[in-house]
Amino acid sequence: MIRVHNTLSGAKEEFHARDNTVKMYVCGITPYAESHLGHAMSYIVFDTIRRYLEFRDYKVRHIQNFTDIDDKIIQRANNLGITPVDLAEGFTARFLEDMEKLNVKRADEYPRATREIPKILEIVRGLIDKGCAYHSNGDVYFRVAEDSDYGKLSHRSTEGMMAGARVEVSDSKEHPLDFALWKASKPGEPSWPSPWGEGRPGWHIECTAMALKYLGETLDIHGGGQDLIFPHHENEIAQAECYTDVKPFVRYWLHNGLMQLGEDKMSKSTGRLVTISEALAKFSPDALRLWVLSSHYRSSIVYSNDIVASMERGMERLRRAAEARSADRPHGPLDPLPYRQRFIEAMDDDFGTPQAVSALFDLARDINRAHDEWMDISAALGTLRELAGVLGLTLQTPSEPRGISLQSLVDLAKKYSVPDRLTAEDNGNRLNALVAALIDRRAELRRAKNWQVADQVREDLKELGITLEDTPQGTVWRYGKP
Repeated sequence: MIRVHNTLSGAKEEFHARDNTVKMYVCGITPYAESHLGHAMSYIVFDTIRRYLEFRDYKVRHIQNFTDIDDKIIQRANNLGITPVDLAEGFTARFLEDMEKLNVKRADEYPRATREIPKILEIVRGLIDKGCAYHSNGDVYFRVAEDSDYGKLSHRSTEGMMAGARVEVSDSKEHPLDFALWKASKPGEPSWPSPWGEGRPGWHIECTAMALKYLGETLDIHGGGQDLIFPHHENEIAQAECYTDVKPFVRYWLHNGLMQLGEDKMSKSTGRLVTISEALAKFSPDALRLWVLSSHYRSSIVYSNDIVASMERGMERLRRAAEARSADRPHGPLDPLPYRQRFIEAMDDDFGTPQAVSALFDLARDINRAHDEWMDISAALGTLRELAGVLGLTLQTPSEPRGISLQSLVDLAKKYSVPDRLTAEDNGNRLNALVAALIDRRAELRRAKNWQVADQVREDLKELGITLEDTPQGTVWRYGKP
């Protein structure tokens, strides 16, 4: 039985889904700049949760929105001299490309706020009719006083919510915690017609409208970062339950921890961030996923190059195990069932990926041992690949170098008197050719019994992130330190 930590109750609960179908909504990005590793963390987490639920024979309907209109989009579009639509769609496309590279499965739908205005207006009208919202100077606000259990998700009192919270101050509001459902338009801003005048939707109503439209009145899972608990998710509950009169709006609220860069939260608004594209230029997608999943999803994690580099080396161990082959006449088989059971027990306990990863590495270690002892490892290899896939790990060797300096290889070739006759137009081919030339130079040194210099070639390549392995068929190489 899967058990999950529900933010709403503050406790672990048994997970059940109606009709074996999980309706899952995950808050998406506001596409006004390149996405960073904090975004990657959240979507790797919920991709893994989705994959595990599917592994456990649930069907998952996954919706993830794009908040494609807000103040930051409007301001940056104006600064760049382009339309907000063009800005948002450009960064949306780049986000989806990043997710594909990280092996994050596509959601079933990616609704955009600007394409859901009719549904948003329908809900705002309904909330006004029920007395849960009011019109004031062209704006429409939700009346928090009408929600008797407002604060149940964040477990805060009204006074606690107001202290240090992101509360918009306005003379038009009846209460400081009342929040905007519809905002009157300002000169030069995109706007849509409404019964209350030209304007645009507030942030919170967008997600409520899209969740209700695409998943219905009750969701199984609503996910996002812990920084969204209040006010965003708190307000989503208030709007939805007032509008539909159906409780609960969401049965299980799951929130991932935050990504930190040093002591600060990684954030577009502060500019302290590492973009996904920057990280992928240094590390493989598998290494980045392994780094995220080596911590529990509710924990915050800190980014550093050294930490992710260690994950790259860990991935190399998993890849080597996955590439092993059973002997022609093997002894008894390696039984993969204990590792599979450990993996399932870990993931059943609130998606405990650190323990699941540990089971995977133990299986890889024992596959290598069994291979050396001429055991049948075919079933174990199948289990290794299957469970790695549940975590979204491809186990594929990167097709291009990660963080290896071409100039450093050129300098190394000169050090060992390797002719550099290749042009610089095709860096990938040039890098491969330089490594091959250095391997040939090392072989010459070994034939001349100049063991010390030959060993130094190997060590210098290792320092650059290239590992040599001598086999009966010759010397092979791969990216990554052992």
